[in-house]
Amino acid sequence: MTTELPGLATPAEREHALRAAVGGLRETDPLASAAVAFLPWQRNTAIATLVAMVAFALAFPLPALVTVMAVCTLGYTAVMLDRVVIFARGMSRDAILTVDDDTARALPDSELPPYTILVPAYGEPEVVGDLVAALNGLDYPRDKMQALLLLEEDDAPTIEAAHRAGIGEAGSEHITIVLVPAADPRTKPKACNYGLHAATGDIVTIYDAEDIPDPLQLRRVVAAFATLPRSVVCVQAKLAFHNARQNLLTAWFTMDYGLWFSFLLPGLMRSDAPIPLGGTSNHFRRNVLVDIGAWDPYNVTEDADLGVRIAARGYATAVIDSVTLEEANPDAINWIRQRSRWYKGYLQSWLVHIRRPLALWREIGPVSFLRFTLILAGTPIIAYLNLVFWFVTLAWILGQPSVIEDMFPAAVYFPALLALVLGNAATVYMNLVACRENGRPDLLLACLTSPLYWLLMAVASAKGCWQLLRNPSYWEKTFHGLGTTTEATK
Repeated sequence: MTTELPGLATPAEREHALRAAVGGLRETDPLASAAVAFLPWQRNTAIATLVAMVAFALAFPLPALVTVMAVCTLGYTAVMLDRVVIFARGMSRDAILTVDDDTARALPDSELPPYTILVPAYGEPEVVGDLVAALNGLDYPRDKMQALLLLEEDDAPTIEAAHRAGIGEAGSEHITIVLVPAADPRTKPKACNYGLHAATGDIVTIYDAEDIPDPLQLRRVVAAFATLPRSVVCVQAKLAFHNARQNLLTAWFTMDYGLWFSFLLPGLMRSDAPIPLGGTSNHFRRNVLVDIGAWDPYNVTEDADLGVRIAARGYATAVIDSVTLEEANPDAINWIRQRSRWYKGYLQSWLVHIRRPLALWREIGPVSFLRFTLILAGTPIIAYLNLVFWFVTLAWILGQPSVIEDMFPAAVYFPALLALVLGNAATVYMNLVACRENGRPDLLLACLTSPLYWLLMAVASAKGCWQLLRNPSYWEKTFHGLGTTTEATK
């Protein structure tokens, strides 16, 4: 049901909330907003670099090819080595926060702070019933838990499904429907910004509509915040999938998430580097979230952007061992739509934060600055470079053209060979370790066949790079409900 909410009770308050949700960050800190994808100096630098490269290639074709291969190999190797270092740090037992069940349940209800859960949903009527069941399963006092289901006002199917699910009725009084005015950009962060104006909790978290969070997750986060320094303003929970066995793609996706959330994000935490947040189950101190501008409605990976902004403002993020189950995309086309948006958003976030390079360098330090670049810019670029390297390798195998031999003098060939053999082997090994430590021996086939998964990543990266140029703030919708069932929620 919809009710009058603080901050959204009157037409004037709703109009103010919408203006702030769309233009708040853009108006208070224009350089932190992705409303403009490329600043003039960024665009002009990119064009000048491209013109210089073309001129160099026309004048000196072979040296140009050798230079390109050398730069690509250097970047590829740097990303892989840094990924291994982060993984090694993430293997430490204290890399991730742990709050056991007894500690979480021991917190007296009277000492628990008010909590707000934001659940943005658009075009997802098929998962609303499971969403209500998941929210009702959270172990937290109902009088201190505010769940706001953020629905676009013109999304009639999802609104009707929410009403049919019994939101606001007996047993679900803590869940409220908030109708977000239809306005561009039609993005998840805009909806979250709008809902934030109605939030009453000291801690704010986000769940996606298909999420099934650990019932004790809110209590664990409260316990974690109580022991962490005040500089830690965000606690990121782990994400995993409940439909890993649906097909090979969902197994790959589960393997991917297992490595990222169980080892790489904790490794980043131990490295004091900016943490690209997941799109869900990140828990914020609300006062700081508001102070730093909340989410950027023009950024299609608002989570990664916010994670870097937290670090740039001198705050920190911690990772907690509490799992939220999601639905892995079982359809390849749908998966590419989602992953291409993530890659586009990583590049978008890097472009935003590189606008003030010296300030970011001073705030987070040179090592973290380099790591920020290798993760946000390097991840999608390396995925795309796989296409280039595979094409060159295939061309050599099929015909052994002399130009490829000339492109790889010894100084380039041997580092490239090491990157090919050791880099790929290291990635497969890290996936195997992550699956073993997460108790997922059923993902062995997915680990051993993961190079096929990288092909999908490469396609998604190429698509994301193209969209960054053509339509940077377009939020390509990912369809859910393809693997979610009521049984999975139970």
